[in-house]
Amino acid sequence: MRKHRRSIWTNAPLSAAASVFCGLAVTAASWLLLSAVLFFVMRDMNLVRAFAGASCVSGGYSGAYIYGRYRRRRGLIGGMVCGALMYGAVSIIGLSILGAPAGIKKLLLLTVSGAAGGVAGVNSKRPQRLMDQ
Repeated sequence: MRKHRRSIWTNAPLSAAASVFCGLAVTAASWLLLSAVLFFVMRDMNLVRAFAGASCVSGGYSGAYIYGRYRRRRGLIGGMVCGALMYGAVSIIGLSILGAPAGIKKLLLLTVSGAAGGVAGVNSKRPQRLMDQ
């Protein structure tokens, strides 16, 4: 007889940490892709802030979407928490590299995009392999 192992999505802090990690990975990949496009294709550095904001939005949305899709409850609050945790991670990384934390605009950007992603994730189709909820 097989043992039923609980999923990480039943534990709220662990699922938030996993989705924040996924969101940060998407943010980093988006930063790399958009900076390459900016440097090699556009050759103009006027849109740096817009591209950085777009990468933060894509990471915040995708991390909270993963949280909402697999957690299947409290998408708005969970998405906002994921966005705030992502801001904390980005702020710590910025503090260690640049010596200054991220601004309040980035907190608002990540929180709002996280809330939207969490709501969209909860209202999306249920994953096929999700057994424990």
